[in-house]
Amino acid sequence: MELFEIIWKYKEAFLHGLQNTIYICLLVWIIGLTVGFYLGHFANKYKAIGLSLEWIANIITALPVIVFLFWLHYPLQSLLNIVIDPFVTSVITFSIVNILGVANIYRTAISEFPNQYLLAAQTLGISQKQFIKKIQFPLILRSVTPPLLNLQINILHISLFASFIGVEEIFRMAQRVNAVAYKPVEIYTALGMFFILICLPVNLLAKYLHKKYTRDISEK
Repeated sequence: MELFEIIWKYKEAFLHGLQNTIYICLLVWIIGLTVGFYLGHFANKYKAIGLSLEWIANIITALPVIVFLFWLHYPLQSLLNIVIDPFVTSVITFSIVNILGVANIYRTAISEFPNQYLLAAQTLGISQKQFIKKIQFPLILRSVTPPLLNLQINILHISLFASFIGVEEIFRMAQRVNAVAYKPVEIYTALGMFFILICLPVNLLAKYLHKKYTRDISEK
């Protein structure tokens, strides 16, 4: 009962943090999915772009996200003699991570698409445009949906790092409330419940789609 009393008492702080977390994630999801799909397409089409993407992705993924975030927020801005709002820095950092992840997932799905589907379509007189629209894209979308959902959940998790550079997202607001109320069990339980309510259904959906669709489509 005390858990809900604390949530209600500090609801404005929690709502403010939740709002900022949602804003960050929505922006990062939209940017990452949109740019990532285009980048993955061109990376598959042009070898130079694909090779560059692979090297950049290897370097970025070798770095902990929080280190990358701090580097963009402190040393880089100091070197460039500029000051960028921490919210913007967070969105840029997480968007880069998301773009690279989406691009690699989409590029891999395209490169592994069975060639016999195209040959069968050509034999039946199906145009390339119809083939992409009616056959290739739906099948690729099925295969990439589960890993993309998992990636977006991971983005929600790493959005907590924004609190370390001063963004007032849900984790930072939970820390502030705890500094006043000093009820860590109740406050961080509430935070955990928030993530479970959002992430658990998406995780279950991703597992279901993975089981249903991500098998070797060349067997069909």
